[in-house]
Parts: sequence; structure tokens; C-alpha cells
Amino acid sequence: VADAKPATTDTLRQLEADFMKAAAERGADGYMSYYAEDAIEVPNGADAIHGKANIAKTMGFLNDKNNQLTWTPVDAGISISGDLGWTSGTYEFRSKDKDGKVKVEQGKYTSIWKKQPDGNWRVVLDMGNASAGDKK
Repeated sequence: VADAKPATTDTLRQLEADFMKAAAERGADGYMSYYAEDAIEVPNGADAIHGKANIAKTMGFLNDKNNQLTWTPVDAGISISGDLGWTSGTYEFRSKDKDGKVKVEQGKYTSIWKKQPDGNWRVVLDMGNASAGDKK
């Protein structure tokens, strides 16, 4: 979202809502549309993935309608300069196995957002970890 107004934590919370809506409606393409080209993804229990193109290769699961990823920002902050911010919160990933049994993973995430030269905000770092005992 390009914006000339100074960013606030409300800006970041709205970005998170738009981000989740894009992922729900357009799957991996919608999800990746909020990432910077030089983004880094730190998946739960795995090595960091560098670059939007490489991250996109791991997001195909979002195109499966049996999978649903939702998240809720709980906290947010923004730099004094207004061009860097962060959000953190909780996520839930629901999927169905081949027998139709629903699996649920819950966890926490932190995303770092950076205002790009074109005025749009993009995720430059995203990391999450599953909560202990929450896998069902």
C-alpha cells in the first residue's frame, strides 16, 4: 500500500489484514505479493530462505483449498523514521490429511516490514515457530 502519510502501528495492522486477505483469496501469489525481493523467511525448525523467488517455491501449499493459514497481529511497532516496522502475533495453520482428518498447528510469528522506494510496504523478514504441544 503506497502512502505519503507517516506510518503508524495502525498502518502495519491494516497491512497485516490486507496481507492475510490476499493469501486467502489468491493463495501463494497473494501471500508473496507482500514480500520484498530481498526478503528472508525463517520457517519453523528449518534454515532461512533468502529471496522472494526462493521463498515463493515453498508456498505452493497455500494454493490447496484444504489448507488455511490465518494470523492475528498482537503487537506492532514502528521506527522513528517511519520506514521500518514490525508486527508479532499468533498464527493457525489448518490442513487435512489424505483421510480428511483436520490437523491444526498454532504458533507465534514476527514480521519486519520496510517501506520500499516506491512507497509500498513489504515484508523483509518473517519468522514463525509452532507452539509446543499445539500440533493436533
